[in-house]
Amino acid sequence: MSHRGNTIGSYLGKPIYESIEVQNEAYVFDRIAQYEDDEFPLDRLAENEVLVEPGLIYRHKD
Repeated sequence: MSHRGNTIGSYLGKPIYESIEVQNEAYVFDRIAQYEDDEFPLDRLAENEVLVEPGLIYRHKD
């Protein structure tokens, strides 16, 4: 993963980037994931989303 956009905030001491690149595909920040029962429920991710440590969800840039 590489970041491509500006830093738009932070979460748990890690930067939140406006956009990132994963496997040559662009993604934009969407939201912070809900942490439940000591895990992030991956079944709640849409097909066009990726979860990035420490719990940031990015969606594919259309």
